[in-house]
Amino acid sequence: MNMNKLVDSFGRQITYMRLAVTDRCNLRCTYCMPAAGANIVERKELLTFKEMYRITRVLTELGVNKVRLTGGEPFVRKDLMGFIKMMSYNDLLDEINITTNGAGIAKHVEELSKFKVKTVNLSLDSLSPEKFAKITRRDVFDEVWNTFELLEKSGLKLKLNVVVQSGVNTDEINDFVALTKDRNIEVRFIEEMPFNGVGKRAMDEVWNYTKILGEIKTGYPNIETLPLVKSSTSRLFKLEGAKGIVGIIPAYTRTICSDCNRIRLTSTGQLKNCLFDEGVYSIRDFIRNGASNEELKQLFIDLVSKKPKDGFVAEANRKKNKNVSESMSSIGG
Repeated sequence: MNMNKLVDSFGRQITYMRLAVTDRCNLRCTYCMPAAGANIVERKELLTFKEMYRITRVLTELGVNKVRLTGGEPFVRKDLMGFIKMMSYNDLLDEINITTNGAGIAKHVEELSKFKVKTVNLSLDSLSPEKFAKITRRDVFDEVWNTFELLEKSGLKLKLNVVVQSGVNTDEINDFVALTKDRNIEVRFIEEMPFNGVGKRAMDEVWNYTKILGEIKTGYPNIETLPLVKSSTSRLFKLEGAKGIVGIIPAYTRTICSDCNRIRLTSTGQLKNCLFDEGVYSIRDFIRNGASNEELKQLFIDLVSKKPKDGFVAEANRKKNKNVSESMSSIGG
């Protein structure tokens, strides 16, 4: 095994880290956290930007070349733009991607493309302002739509994340598909995860990958299936003559695990080899106890070698809470 690369026992090389820069958010989406909000941690428990930079630098020396900044809502953290600028100085990092809800970032859109930011994933679960307010428990649709239009014109790659929620927005699936006709965007439908911090939301029907695709085909029977992309989380489709593409992410049914190339770091520095595991090690404590970069490297090599085969194995291996019930905002959405 190459000691300078992160390779797990299934031969998968890790090249991508999802980094949650905060657990705080300015929306309260029903499927992500309870109405009162999730319990947020004290600031001193969060990784500092300096610590995040150091961890990322060590990981890039081990072959990680892509980082996705998530939250909570990343832009809730003060001076995120300064951190993105700092991260862009890392010559081993090829791209920074960001997942955002678009509320409060319009003023930064122009500046983002000056750095190593290549893709922005914008969460938008409804095209109706009323329904959007009901889902997010906040009335900021106009602002998010403005962000959408700015991002679309910005030259950054834009992906629209739509969490398909039974009994809530399934009637809008084909309205979202229609957005790809004349916009160069990727609309991605995501299976709902039962991680809202209070266990599972009651669902009348399970809108899994197959059902979502079936619904799209009622409106667009001739939609074309695109070839699979290695390590992609989504299966891709395209309408004839469309500028954009449509993706479906089988997040919960987990048919995308076999060539997973990702690790996650929560905002408090817990390394997760998989979305479904409970956090395998506190990188934060390891650093704050004086670890050197070489020790940090060795730790990552050791931890990644134990990455589970897939999300089902990871969930079965959980010791504390047998069922995944954390809020997605604390995992790093």
